[in-house]
Amino acid sequence: MKKNIFFFLILALVLFSSCVYGQEESSDSLLVTQAQASEAVAQDGPIVSEIKIQGNTSISEENILSKIKTRVNQPYVELVISDDIKRLYSSGYFSEVNVDTENIASDKIKIIFTVVEKPLIDEFKIVGSRILPRKKIEDSIMLRKGAYLDYSQLNLDVDTIKDLYVKRGYPDVSVIPNAEVDKTSNKAKVIITIEEGLKAKIRSVKFEGNNSIKSNKLLELMKTKPANIFLLRMGILKEIELDEDLERVKMFYQREGFSDVEVDSKVEPTLINGRTFIDITIVINEGKKYLTGDIIIEGNKVFTTDQIRKKLENCIPGKVYSQDAMREDVFIIQQMYYDKGYISVKITDTVNVSPKTGLVDIKYVIIENDIAYVNLVKVKGNTKTKDVVIRRELRLYPGDRFDGSKIRRSRERLQNLGFFEEVNFDTENSNVEDKKNLVVEVKESKTGQFSVGGGYSTVDKLVGFIEVEQKNFDWKNFPYFTGDGQNLKLRAEAGSVTNNFNLSFTEPWIFDYPLSFGFDVYKWTHSKDSSTGYAYNENRVGGDVRFSKDITEYISAGLTYKLENIKIKDVDTNAGNELKKEEGNNRISSMTLGAAFDNRDNILNPMKGTYLGGNVETAGGPWGGTKNFVKTRATFKQYFPIIKVTVLELRLMAGIANSFGDSDEVPIYERYFAGGSDTIRGYHERKVGPIDPQTDEPIGGEAIMVGNIEYIFPIFQFVKGAAFYDIGNVWEKVENFGSGHFRSGIGVGLRVKTPMGPVRIDYGYPLNLEPGEEKRSGKFHFSMGSSF
Repeated sequence: MKKNIFFFLILALVLFSSCVYGQEESSDSLLVTQAQASEAVAQDGPIVSEIKIQGNTSISEENILSKIKTRVNQPYVELVISDDIKRLYSSGYFSEVNVDTENIASDKIKIIFTVVEKPLIDEFKIVGSRILPRKKIEDSIMLRKGAYLDYSQLNLDVDTIKDLYVKRGYPDVSVIPNAEVDKTSNKAKVIITIEEGLKAKIRSVKFEGNNSIKSNKLLELMKTKPANIFLLRMGILKEIELDEDLERVKMFYQREGFSDVEVDSKVEPTLINGRTFIDITIVINEGKKYLTGDIIIEGNKVFTTDQIRKKLENCIPGKVYSQDAMREDVFIIQQMYYDKGYISVKITDTVNVSPKTGLVDIKYVIIENDIAYVNLVKVKGNTKTKDVVIRRELRLYPGDRFDGSKIRRSRERLQNLGFFEEVNFDTENSNVEDKKNLVVEVKESKTGQFSVGGGYSTVDKLVGFIEVEQKNFDWKNFPYFTGDGQNLKLRAEAGSVTNNFNLSFTEPWIFDYPLSFGFDVYKWTHSKDSSTGYAYNENRVGGDVRFSKDITEYISAGLTYKLENIKIKDVDTNAGNELKKEEGNNRISSMTLGAAFDNRDNILNPMKGTYLGGNVETAGGPWGGTKNFVKTRATFKQYFPIIKVTVLELRLMAGIANSFGDSDEVPIYERYFAGGSDTIRGYHERKVGPIDPQTDEPIGGEAIMVGNIEYIFPIFQFVKGAAFYDIGNVWEKVENFGSGHFRSGIGVGLRVKTPMGPVRIDYGYPLNLEPGEEKRSGKFHFSMGSSF
């Protein structure tokens, strides 16, 4: 029995080795084998009796033989020999390869490979580099000491070095290669001499022929700009960028109706006091400006001509004509048909310049075809995320009529998950005549994160944190724990005034039903610090249980029960009764009912849409606890896209709080506060509203209203700028809500994405006096770290 097992093991090993060897053979070798076999059968050629290698000095014969496919005792095949020559050249060792044959007998042949080896670089030098470190140059090129001299690669390396210098502002750099070969030893000495020349900066960019558009407007379109030390602009001429700038200017003119525009450039270097400066002139031949004439629509039955005309936004009679604008209108017509299920609609456009009016007449011919229905929904590209997580966000199902608006909404919902870098929809034919398959293709992003770092804000001061989060968690999927769309987050913070711990879990579809369930467990402490508006030490320990459900596509509702213990201590001895009576332990038991309307295009980075949400929290009463109060809060946000990637955000928040039962007033830690980075900038944190007359510390109020207008615009790839106006106030009692003067502030800020989290810097200037202050002064509000 043991012998039989041993025999089968040996046999399996042999078979496995054969399979592995066969897999390692490239498809190229398989083709060669087939060619050998077919040619041998076709012509019954001679057999290779001997293979001889000559001309090699440093490359061994065994190494050369390993690179060719021709073998002794195999048929001689011209195709294989030709491929062998290519293989030897591609090895990079040889500058010349020749093959000769010698007939040994009528059925035997001898093959002779004669090679000329490339010289081996024995010495390699770079001379004349002062601006760029030699190591940077060497790391950017391929040739070096010990490599084989390849003249084509040497030329490529020369071009690479030139590019390095041009990018640093040295367009006149000269790179001279020199290679000396010792024919006896076949070794080479390579010297690359660099003459750097003078650094050149762009002094001016001017425009000629731009009669219709101002130069400043055209310069804004370009990356090529004059040097400016205050704007941190190097002013380096890059030919590729200049070519792209010319194309951008041309496209801009075409969008403005100048379809025949021609754009060129003149680059003029000037030597001033030993330095080279560059003056660039953009020469523009605008040509004629075209306007839109008649718009003719044919073939439309689903929509009337007036319905289509009303939707067109770009090419309008009497307005500018451009091909881009016309293409955008074609897309609008397509979207109208897609939304009705006509996804096979075809639209052709033709233009004609009227000799009488000089206007461009446009004709749209529409072939509507039939309505299409969804046959199957196919999901592709997801390796971690379960199909069901993607499918439950879709708003289009098998049997439904194709609907473009539902597809767009499905894309928004999938993007809002935060699981995917890209989400694309496509269709494919099915075996049913009026049905097509809907293909959803995603590209997954990293959803798990472990971060250790620090942050700073004007509220929490210096904070260090450890955070583990998985946005696509699956507690059943051991050991990867990903794929089911759950959210798990564990965060611990330790800082100069705050120490926090939080564990959060959310299951968006509990028991595969569209009901979200979640819970939080936390411990939160904030030390006494007058600069952040805390006149006492506060310690909160508690947790909550959350449920929420989508009522409609854009409306959701939720219910949260919260239980927490709050301890207030170390109140200033000079403080008034408002602060002193809050000392001690209290237990808050509350139930919160909330609802929200949210049709924003992207909850992570919204560009358009509306958010309207509100909640009512009832503490005490039937829920127990030591404090009885009701808090109501409403939030409104509106986003308007302005000029491509900029956005205007309007925010309004209002809230009121009332005590009831045994509680005479709302506890200080449940009141509303305003002022600072998150409410009204330009004022100290929490200092807008009622203050303690003894200590000038904030004591909060029972009512609040805060409004913000913020305009966000890009500056660089990861940097955005902001301009804002804030207004609001806090009132001590609910009955005073909306009365008296509001506090307001204006300012500017920066939003920067960093590996440690977003950084926000705002400078706000108060337009009113802050309570307790005699003069106005601007203030910086700074926050950094993933908690903000």
